[in-house]
Formats: sequence, C-alpha cells, structure tokens
Amino acid sequence: MAILTKDDAQTLLKKVLSYSTADECEASLRGRTAGNIRYARNSVSTAGAQDSVSLAVESRFGKRSGVATCNEFDEATLRRCVQRAEEIAKLAPESPEYVPLLGPQTYLSPPSTATTLLTAATRAQAASESMAVCAAKNLSAAGFMDGGTRFVALRNSKGLEAYQQSTNTDFSVTVRTADGKGSGYAIADATDPAKLNAKLLTERAANKALSSVNSKAIEPGKYTVILEPAALMAGDDLSLLGGLMYGMGAREADEGRSFLSKKGGGNRKGEKLFDERVTIYSDPMNAEVPGNAFDDNGLPTRRQTWIEKGVVKDMFYSRFWAQKNNVPATAFPNGFVMTGGTQSTDELIKGTAKGILVTRLWYIREVDPQTLLYTGLTRDGTFYIENGKIKFPIKNLRFNESPIIMLNNIEAMGKPQRLAGCLVPPLKIRDFTFTSLSDAI
Repeated sequence: MAILTKDDAQTLLKKVLSYSTADECEASLRGRTAGNIRYARNSVSTAGAQDSVSLAVESRFGKRSGVATCNEFDEATLRRCVQRAEEIAKLAPESPEYVPLLGPQTYLSPPSTATTLLTAATRAQAASESMAVCAAKNLSAAGFMDGGTRFVALRNSKGLEAYQQSTNTDFSVTVRTADGKGSGYAIADATDPAKLNAKLLTERAANKALSSVNSKAIEPGKYTVILEPAALMAGDDLSLLGGLMYGMGAREADEGRSFLSKKGGGNRKGEKLFDERVTIYSDPMNAEVPGNAFDDNGLPTRRQTWIEKGVVKDMFYSRFWAQKNNVPATAFPNGFVMTGGTQSTDELIKGTAKGILVTRLWYIREVDPQTLLYTGLTRDGTFYIENGKIKFPIKNLRFNESPIIMLNNIEAMGKPQRLAGCLVPPLKIRDFTFTSLSDAI
C-alpha cells in the first residue's frame, strides 16, 4: 500500500476532507517503498526494506490551526485523525502569519527517467562488487546503498489537488587501507539505479585510499584548491553550495539576518555578488535531475534562475513574506543546477601549477550567517598538486571559508556532475583559507 496511485490517493483524501467541519482543511499523504544495504570491513552488516505511508491533516478555524497524523486508514481512524486536528486547532493561538490555503493550481509533470527498480538482488550485487574490489587490494570498504520510490498527494477544501511520484537511489563508500593510514571516498545518486556503478565508484575510492598513505603536513594558509563535487555538496549536516542556496531566503535578508541583507534595510536582489561565470537555477523538468512539481504547501515549482552571471536574480519568498511584500511566492525546489565548463577533474589538475585537491569536506558548521562563513575539515583523500600532477598526499586541514568569497575566486570550472539531486561542477578556487592541521585520516 506504500505507493498509492493518483486516483487511489485522491479518493482517500476526498474521504478525509468529507469528515471536516473546519473553516479550512488540508490533507496530505506521503509514502515510500525502499530498501537498503550497509556493509563495513568487507562484510554486510544490515539490510532492510521499508514500506510506509502516512496521512497528515491540518484543520483551521479562522487563524487557528492544528495538525494530526495517522498511518492507519480505516474509517474510525480517519475520522479520529480529523477530529483530533480540529481539537488542537480550537486550542491553538491565532497565527500572526496566517495565509489562506491555496486554491486549484496547475503543475508541471517532471520526467521520470527510471528504467529499473532497486531490488534486494541488485543491492546485494552492488555491495558484493564493491567489497570484492577492496578485498582484492587488501582494503576495507564501508558502504551504504539506499533507494526506492516515493509519492506525495495533497488535497484541500479550496479545491487544490496535487500528486507526484519519484524515484532515487543513493550510494556512498569509504575505503581504508589495512593499516588505517589511507582513506578514500566516493558518492553518487541517480533517479535510475541502473545509472549507478558501485564497482567503478569503489575503485575510485580505493585508488584514493592507496594514494593517501604516508601523508605529509603542510603549513596552513591560502591555497589554490580543486574542490570535487563531493567537497561542494556532501556534508554531514551542511554543504558549501547547499548552504548558499538555503541562505537565499528573502525574509532573513530583509530582517538583516543573512549575507543578502542590505545595510539600512532591504535585500541585495539585483546585485552582482559572484564571479560572472556563476549561474545557478532550478528546473523541475531537467532530465538529469528532475525536481519536485510542488512544495509542501502545494505551490507549483517552475524553472527559476537564482543567480545569473554572478547577479542575484531571485530569492525564496514564503507565501506570508510574499504577501507582505506584494510579490509572487516562490516554491522551494529540491535540487538545483550550477552551470560549469567542459573539463574533467583530471584536466583541472593538469592545468594547476601548485594547489590542493580536496575529495570531501565534513563536519561543516556555520560560523557567521551574515557573511556565510563556514568551518570544517577535509577528509578521505587530500593531495598536493605540483606542475599539473598529484605530488603527494597531505594531512587533513581545517578550513574557514565563505561560499561568497569562494565564488568570487574562481579560476576554472569543470563539467557539472550529479550529486545530492543537483548538478554541480568541480571548481578550481584561488586563495582558499586553511587555518590548521588535523591528524584525522
């Protein structure tokens, strides 16, 4: 039952709304059918599958609202869920940021590029091939693959009706040498699991692990760096480019709380803040990274340019903040595209006289939201470049850097690659700031 068809989902939501006595009511269904496999030290540790679907009901009386959820769909439970949402709404204070529910909307139909489904057999095969690569080289692999199909359906008392299905598969692997002195990493995701090659990704991580043994310490300071896509998008909580995009809220800027705040009030929309080569947009119809057709409120997504040739072209406006400022609201996309060049990472290395190759950044934390200053550490393969070649591995380093400064110090951009549901290029950046050494591998 985890993946309901559009007709089945809307039939259920119609029934839910029929029980409502509130001024406004919105019901949403979300479900996922997925599976995963995890391994460490070249041995599978866990494997599992998930089938889940849940209902959320929001009831409103005037400017008061309440939400209740359930995951059983017999008539008594559905009625009780609606009743509970109404009870909560009547007890809630009035919201000073109330906006009415949306009426009927028109949505795009993002492309579905999945030709195969991720099964237990294909997950096991991927893990087996990954572990075999490492076992043959006396290396230890720790990896995780997770993927499946999900759906979301919305309906409200104002006539809004929305539905979308999507698929995604994620894979990541860390490879360590037997003595624990070398480490490599690779990560990828795809709408179609057939496009993920766990063996190839593991070979890449294995080569980095072997190459990173006997690392040397270098003095912290400002260096030219080549940041691979994983260094830009993969992080435990934050990522450099992800943090930049999430920081483009109009309200935070207007209230003086972000890097887009203008002295004296207002925001910096329309200003050139980045290198003219920087263009970032979202497009739910992109074939490589198809996006969400609507956000959690049912607001339709569309192709939208956020940064164009270094200029801030648009910002995220919630429905409340858009109404307050008399501008259109913007739906928050679940991915974006950063345009780049045509070079591979290897070609960027060949064009570098002196610099550092960074495989991955982690433990990234925000230091100052008004300058978007972040700190964090390199990990799983950091190398010194000299005369267009990797010269030797180096000890990991702590960085203090802002994506704003970074995107003004671009020397070259590589070919965009898919990662975390986005398309981002490897970047060659000058004067990237490293502040101290780390003994972590």
